Amino acid sequence: MIDKSTRRDFLKRSASLAAGALVLPQIIPSTALGMGGKLPPSDRIVMGAIGTGAQGTGNMDGFLQRVKELQFVAVCDVDRNRAKGAKDMVDTAHNNKDCRTYGDYREFLEKEKLDAVCIALPDHWHGLIYTAAANKKLDVYGEKPLARTISDGRAIVSAVKRNNIVWQTGSWQRSQQNFRHAAELVINGRIGKVSLVEVGLPNGIKGVGTPPIKAVPAELDWEMWLGPAPKVPFRGISHWNWRWILDYSGGQLTDWAGHHIDIAQWGLGMGHSGPVEIEGEGTYPNEGIYNVPVDYNFLCKYSTGVELRVANSTQLPNRKDGPSWLGGATWYGDKGWINVDRGKIQASNPKILEEVIGENEIHLYKSDNHIGNFLECIKSRGETVAPVEIAHRSISIGLLGEIAMTTGQKIQWDPVKEEIIGNPVASRLLCRPYREPWENPTI
Repeated sequence: MIDKSTRRDFLKRSASLAAGALVLPQIIPSTALGMGGKLPPSDRIVMGAIGTGAQGTGNMDGFLQRVKELQFVAVCDVDRNRAKGAKDMVDTAHNNKDCRTYGDYREFLEKEKLDAVCIALPDHWHGLIYTAAANKKLDVYGEKPLARTISDGRAIVSAVKRNNIVWQTGSWQRSQQNFRHAAELVINGRIGKVSLVEVGLPNGIKGVGTPPIKAVPAELDWEMWLGPAPKVPFRGISHWNWRWILDYSGGQLTDWAGHHIDIAQWGLGMGHSGPVEIEGEGTYPNEGIYNVPVDYNFLCKYSTGVELRVANSTQLPNRKDGPSWLGGATWYGDKGWINVDRGKIQASNPKILEEVIGENEIHLYKSDNHIGNFLECIKSRGETVAPVEIAHRSISIGLLGEIAMTTGQKIQWDPVKEEIIGNPVASRLLCRPYREPWENPTI
């Protein structure tokens, strides 16, 4: 047993025994040393990344600002150019040329000995790769939305809990003071009894048309990019515009639900549950491959009687007694309202925002740095500010709204069993069958 020594001491002793005959890596993961994933504070965390596009490298940049706490050793992307760019970022941060690159996440997970991985991919890949990383017992910083379907989301939650890993969702608004303060004011009754919450999300993309079929770039593995999604020709959508195609995403609705619906539920104290009834309407393009809703508007009802409306902001009513800004989350109580969005917080009476939460009142989880919170929890094995169950419940509301709009029917939902009641047609939409040879993750 070597639990009482640091990994660096272990490496030094091993190197001296090898007497120069074997060159050992500078850092090995704690899992390789039988430490059960718990790291001494003095040791750096060994990390890799899967998905190195705009969001992936943005997250990596945040991690690479903390090289005293971690070391990146490998990156994986189906686009060789993006993988190369990410490798250059890592090598520059570590002042070496050691970062390894992969094109297939399976090879990456099999060969690399890591403590943690950050993952940022198109939504249709989340179910497979998040569960694969969890099953390798890696701690995960995973982007929102958690999953493309409620079935995949529950499978991810099960894998995280079964393997006892640390999970942080990229819902970084939970690590911002204005969002936490707004939610604390609401949950502690500063606006009285809440009857309605409105969540304003970005408007859908209009008039984007149908891109022409193109030759697949030499650097891109298009077949691997598609993965479990239907086989289609390449049209140049792989690095951004996949968001407007239902096979990969739900558009602005699912892109943002994991942020603002999450905050709405935080203030309601409903983060581990959900509504019981959902109905709404969406406006969809009449032609072309881009088929996510241009406009969307659905109403959810909780068993408590509280209503939650989710819509693109221009679909929300301008109220004389409401906020001047309709984005983000707005809670309406019998004593006033509070609205919070990125860089903004407002209330029916500005003095509400000056209220201090008392010692014996509800204090929500405080994190002032989302990446730092994840790294701290890797060491302590504590729960993060944005754990996997919360992420699942947040995006589930967006996905239920999508089902209600797609079917044009009112959905009765059991948030405990996570089942649609009395509607077999709508129930089929809780899961999207994968294209062979890929198989849906199991719970």
